[in-house]
Amino acid sequence: VDKVSNRHGGESVAAVLRAHGVKFLFTLVGGHISPLLVACEKLGIRVVDTRHEVTAVFAADAVARLTGTVGVVAVTAGPGLTNTVTAVKNAQIAQSPVLLLGGAASTLLQNRGALQAIDQMSLFRPLCKFCASVHRVRDIMPTLRTAMAAAQSGTPGPVFVELPIDVLYPYFMVQKEMVPAKPPKGLMGRAVYWYLENYLANLFAGAWEPRPEGPPLDIPQASPQQVQRCVEILSRAKRPLVVLGSQALLPPTPASKLRAAMETLGVPCFLGGMARGLLGRNHPLHIRQNRGAALKKADVVLLAGVVCDFRLSYGRVLSRSSKIIIVNRNRKEMLINSDMFWKPQEAVQGDVGSFVLKLVEGLQGQTWASDWAEELRQADQQKEKSFREKAMMPVSQHLNPVRVLQLVEETLPDNSILVVDGGDFVGTAAHLVQPRGPLCWLDPGAFGTLGVGAGFALGAKLCRPDAEVWCLFGDGAFGYSLIEFDTFVRHKIPVMALIGNDAGWTQISREQVPSLGSNVACGLAYTDYHKAAMGLGAQGLLLSRENEDQVVKVLRDAQQQCRDGHPVVVNILIGRTDFRDGSIAV
Repeated sequence: VDKVSNRHGGESVAAVLRAHGVKFLFTLVGGHISPLLVACEKLGIRVVDTRHEVTAVFAADAVARLTGTVGVVAVTAGPGLTNTVTAVKNAQIAQSPVLLLGGAASTLLQNRGALQAIDQMSLFRPLCKFCASVHRVRDIMPTLRTAMAAAQSGTPGPVFVELPIDVLYPYFMVQKEMVPAKPPKGLMGRAVYWYLENYLANLFAGAWEPRPEGPPLDIPQASPQQVQRCVEILSRAKRPLVVLGSQALLPPTPASKLRAAMETLGVPCFLGGMARGLLGRNHPLHIRQNRGAALKKADVVLLAGVVCDFRLSYGRVLSRSSKIIIVNRNRKEMLINSDMFWKPQEAVQGDVGSFVLKLVEGLQGQTWASDWAEELRQADQQKEKSFREKAMMPVSQHLNPVRVLQLVEETLPDNSILVVDGGDFVGTAAHLVQPRGPLCWLDPGAFGTLGVGAGFALGAKLCRPDAEVWCLFGDGAFGYSLIEFDTFVRHKIPVMALIGNDAGWTQISREQVPSLGSNVACGLAYTDYHKAAMGLGAQGLLLSRENEDQVVKVLRDAQQQCRDGHPVVVNILIGRTDFRDGSIAV
C-alpha cells in the first residue's frame, strides 16, 4: 500500500473513460462522486452538470446513439441514483449503450444505516446488462473496462458500476475517516483497530499497479448460409419491402455505407427510430405513409432491426402469405409473438448493418419492377395531399398545427438534428417533418418516455456543435425540460425549442372524453413558457394568432438567436387536431 500517495480512485475512473474516447461526462454533483468529477475535468473530459439526474442519463443516451460509443453519466448515491431509473429503463428498451456510475456509502458502512445507503444493485440488475460494485481501488479499472465492453456487445444497453465513497477518495482521507488517530488501549479496541488497519490496507493494496485490458467486443454476425438463404428468398420476390429500425445504425457499419447499400438494393423501405433520415429527404425508395397497407401487399418483407411488438400490431399487420425475413441482435426480441400472429421464413441473429451489406452483395445488382415502388409512392402522395388540405382548414382561435409544422418542414436546415418529445404535436410532426440525414432524429423509442427532450438536445449539441438542434415539444412534455434551460444557458448550449402549446394532454383527452365522459387531469393552461425560459436566461418568442403571418420570420429569428449562442424557446399557441376524422377543434 502506497500510504503517502495523493492519488485517488477517481483518477482511475477518469483514465479508463479517456482511454475509451469519452469526451463528455454528464452529472448532478454529489459528495460521493466528487473525486471522479474533478479527475475527469483534469484529463480534459468535459463535465456537464444538469438540474435533474434523469436529464444527465438522457444526454448520455443521445451521445451513445449519435456517436456509436458509450455515453457516460455519474450521479450520487441513493436518491441521485433512484432519480435515473426512468431514463435507464428507456435506454434499455432503446438499446443504447450507457454507462451509469453511481456513488455509494463506504464499503465499511454498507447495511449499517449510512446516509443514502440502499441496495442499489438490486434496483439496477433488472435494468442493466451488467452490474458491479467495486470494493477495492485496484478493481476500478478492470471493472469499468468490462462494463464498457458489455454495454456495446451483443444487444447494446445500459450498464451500472457502483463506486463506494472509500474507493474514490485518497488513502489519507479514507484513513482519517476510518481508523482512529491513536490505537485504543483495551483488548477489544486494539482488535477493532487491527481490523480497520487491515481493511484499509486491502482497500488500497496494489491500487496503482497496471491492470489487464478489458474483454473484446462481442458482436453477433449472420452465418454465410443464413445470408445465402435470404438472398434466394429475396431474389424471387415481386413486391419486396424493407422495414429498417435503430439497430441498423449501430457500429461497425457506417451510415454512409448502409445508405449506399439500400440504394443499390433498390427495394422500397420504411425507416423507423434512429434509421429515420437514412436516405435523406424525399428519396424515391423511402415510403413514409400507409405502412400497414404496404406490409399486407408485400410478398417478401425484411424486418431489419425491427420487432413485432405494438408498433407492428404484434405481427398481425404482416400477411400470412408473405415470406418474412427478420434480422436482429437479440434472439428473444426477434421472435416475440411469432408463436401467435406471424412466422418468420428466416430468423437471423446478427448485426443488422453487416447483414444488409452482405445481402446486397449476394444479390449482385438484381433489380425489381418499378411499378411496385410507384404504387407505394402514390399512396404516400395521397396521404400528403390530405395533410395539405388539413393545413388550410380554419381554426376558431390560435394556429393550425398542421400549417405550423409544414412551415417548420420548409424552414428546417440541412444541418439540423430533430429532437422530439411529446404526444399529439409530436405525433403530427412525425408525419410532416423529415430529418435531413442519417442519425439526425432522436425520439425516446419504444418506451414512449416523456421528458427526453432537454437531455437529448444537450447530448446532440455537444456531439455535433455545428448542427442546429431543433426540439419539437408538446406543452405537456415541455414541463419536464423547462428547468434545463438553466443548464443550456450556464454551459452555453444554443438549442431551439418549439412548443406546440394546446393547453392540455390532448392525446389522452381525445380518447378519455368520448369513452369516459370527463376531461379530468387532461387540462393545462396556455402558459407563457417563453417568458419562463427568459427568466432562466434564454431567449423567448411567441407565435399566436396575432402574428400568424410571421411564422417563418419568427423561426428565422430563433435560428439567428441560436447562431449567436443563445438557447431559444418558441411558444406556439395552437388549436387541437384530430386526424381520425380530419377535424381541427379548439
